[in-house]
Amino acid sequence: MKIVIAIDSLKGSLSSMEAGRAIERGVRKVLPEAEILVKPVADGGEGTTEAFVEGMGGEPVQVQVHGPLETPVMAEYGLLRETNTAIMEMAAAAGIILIGKDKRPLDATSYGVGEMIRDAIGRGCRDFIVGIGGSATNDGGIGMLTALGFEFLDEKGEPAGISASALGKVAAIRMDGALPELKDCHFRVACDVNNPLCGEIGATYIFGPQKGVTDDMKEALDQDMASFARVAAKAASRDCALTPGAGAAGGLGFAFLTFLNTELQPGIELVMDAVEMDRALEGADLVFTGEGRLDQQTAMGKVPVGIAGMAKKHGAKVVALAGSIAPGAEACNENGIDAFFPMLRGVCTLDEAMDPATAAENMENTAEQVARLAAAFA
Repeated sequence: MKIVIAIDSLKGSLSSMEAGRAIERGVRKVLPEAEILVKPVADGGEGTTEAFVEGMGGEPVQVQVHGPLETPVMAEYGLLRETNTAIMEMAAAAGIILIGKDKRPLDATSYGVGEMIRDAIGRGCRDFIVGIGGSATNDGGIGMLTALGFEFLDEKGEPAGISASALGKVAAIRMDGALPELKDCHFRVACDVNNPLCGEIGATYIFGPQKGVTDDMKEALDQDMASFARVAAKAASRDCALTPGAGAAGGLGFAFLTFLNTELQPGIELVMDAVEMDRALEGADLVFTGEGRLDQQTAMGKVPVGIAGMAKKHGAKVVALAGSIAPGAEACNENGIDAFFPMLRGVCTLDEAMDPATAAENMENTAEQVARLAAAFA
């Protein structure tokens, strides 16, 4: 019997690989001779770097960079030396989680993201997988690009700045100082939104409020973004403002599309491609997947149904395990998951349930029982 295990992290408790290995231990108690593959999975957001580093033999790299505001931060990304690939989450350098309640959308910058990329280039990386969820910025990517050597100049030929407050000042863009290695770099960007850069469904109007953009700021900031986009299109001979995903991460998607060799992909698709999930599922009889909480949202494109959809193409049965099951989770049964099970074995507090040792034990025990059922029907 061939079994593939591909479960998302249980945030605050188990990483993707920790959960997967717990399932493997449970299965091996019943099916010691089974061929078992444990694959790291994530959706391109929080936990993606950790999943790749742990599951693909990568190494974590820490680098001090500019945070979204004035305070420097220690950002971490993953390095896969065998393929010279860097795995990054922009939130590590410019995430909203880094600023707490101090939301200043005109000042927040993506400069630190560019510093991470520059550091990885210096270590020989030419392929990049970048998750751009959870940003604190609305700067159109001007900060990231400045860190990579692009120059954004005002009408006097002076630097315009590295944050959203600079967007309306940009009159010219010089690209001759950009890192020469960028022409050899390829960026796969995990992007799960289709918003354009500007307008009522663009970066500022839709995502700006969660970053501190007030109603009286929206129109002016959106106009500044549009002005910047026009200058960028002229400089790069490419207009990406209306490209789906350009408005992601406060316009960071636009910056990648316009100035870098970039491919935007839904997060789960990007991750599954990178870990060669389709190949792993060939000949699989049973697939384990899951996440911390299984609910109706799971059926709307999250990791477990992404795995299930691919597994079904190979004729495998799919079982999902989760820390908790919420009303509406039945929708998962209509999206490729044959059965799902909660892993809690008794009444306990949330803290007790999320304790890593307890969670791993519960996951292992639940997987054992599923394996016993599979063996009985084999």
